[in-house]
Amino acid sequence: GTRGTGSGVNAPNSGGGTAAKMLGLLLVTLPLALAAERDVLNICMDAKHHKVKPGPEGRLYKQCEPWRDNACCTANTSVHAHNDQSYLYNFNWNHCDIMSEKCKRHFIQDTCLYECSPNLGPWIQKVDRSWRKERVIDVPICKTDCDEWWEDCRHDLTCKSNWAKGWNWSSGSNQCPSGSECRPFGDVFPTARDLCEKVWSNSYHFTDHPRGSGLCMSLWFKAGLNPNPNQRVARHYALQKGLISCSGLAWPSPLLLGFSLLLGLTPSLSLS
Repeated sequence: GTRGTGSGVNAPNSGGGTAAKMLGLLLVTLPLALAAERDVLNICMDAKHHKVKPGPEGRLYKQCEPWRDNACCTANTSVHAHNDQSYLYNFNWNHCDIMSEKCKRHFIQDTCLYECSPNLGPWIQKVDRSWRKERVIDVPICKTDCDEWWEDCRHDLTCKSNWAKGWNWSSGSNQCPSGSECRPFGDVFPTARDLCEKVWSNSYHFTDHPRGSGLCMSLWFKAGLNPNPNQRVARHYALQKGLISCSGLAWPSPLLLGFSLLLGLTPSLSLS
């Protein structure tokens, strides 16, 4: 029969044909959809130095070592994460004065998390930049990590509160912009919250949760700790954001919903 006829005589057969086609399409695409939905908990950003997919690295350098079992960074990236003005971004930690080692270790650890973590999926956002297509926004950082970071850096000097933009790059590395003044971190960032939320343009969101609570992302954890404690945190927030269901699959999924509806319809349709 033709589509749109009012007699309804051929409706069962035409409906059955449609149902069969839908079922076939779903059976082909569903595994791909399910795989993509699981990826939110194990994914690498589309950025400058990240691997396409996370995986074991065997050994990572020093502070990046905790991610060795499943990393978005290569061993080479982990080495350069520890270097001043490394090839990664040519970023100059010493733009005002020589940064203290106790302060620098937090920025190194922050770089390791950014480059190596496969657990940032719930906070990845698309961006239109020449050097990266994705970034993270509002990653819930543990109060413990943020307080320690601020305490160890508060006497070091900087000239800017947002290190993600606004530098003078005319020399090839970041220099303080004209008219800026080098001041102690404690003045530029009056609180730990200010430091963690402002320094990388809201990449982090300060929380009141302690490290190990399962409710915040840890910059610091022991190498070889299995599972990586941030896996549980990513799952918690993915559930909260509705990115996955309790089974670990994204919900609501149009494909899963369509599949459920189709299963409900097929008993009344002829597939022959």
